[in-house]
Amino acid sequence: MRLLLAEDDPMIGQAVRAGLQQQGFAVDWVQDGGAAEHALDAGTYDLCLLDLGLPRKEGLRVLKDLRQRGSALPVVIMTARDAISDRVEGLDAGADDYVVKPFELSELAARIRAVLRRQEGRASPVIEHFGVRLNTATHEVLRDGSEVQLSAREFSLLQALMEHPGRILSRAQLEERLYGWNEEVGSNVVEVHIHSLRRKLGSDFILNVRGVGYRVPPVA
Repeated sequence: MRLLLAEDDPMIGQAVRAGLQQQGFAVDWVQDGGAAEHALDAGTYDLCLLDLGLPRKEGLRVLKDLRQRGSALPVVIMTARDAISDRVEGLDAGADDYVVKPFELSELAARIRAVLRRQEGRASPVIEHFGVRLNTATHEVLRDGSEVQLSAREFSLLQALMEHPGRILSRAQLEERLYGWNEEVGSNVVEVHIHSLRRKLGSDFILNVRGVGYRVPPVA
């Protein structure tokens, strides 16, 4: 999952980005509202974490303009503004959730996962497909009832493929899901992760569509 983090406080931004990266999210971080708008226009994201007190352009204005352009991108506001009126205004402007600082990173991650599940139309954190059971909340993966140990990026790649069985994802699309701006991407890193997943889950679980990308088998 690729997230855009719009936060002007360097300590908070660094901590949130590092913590979410450890949980397998790819995180791009900007520090003002103008940069946030540019990133949203130029990039493909699964969710935006948006501070309200941004320089150059207020976070609430960024959110309102995003919704006026017709974007349904999930947005989670994270701010020190804790008045009920601020929460109501943020949610009515189109935010999917509202988190007040200071917060525990584990709670923020849980709220992100919940919003993404709603976006996908799923109530449960569990995705099951052809004997593989993936839990987005616990990062647990089972194959035919036996636990499979995956790295954070292997988990993210597997989740991307399992969310839409049958859909082909190109190497570039998978790289976008796995890596943020500041992370170096090796030329064959996706292939290495795919090889590892096939070894752990079975060679027939992830299919290579030659010249196009990868997919898991569609539901019959």
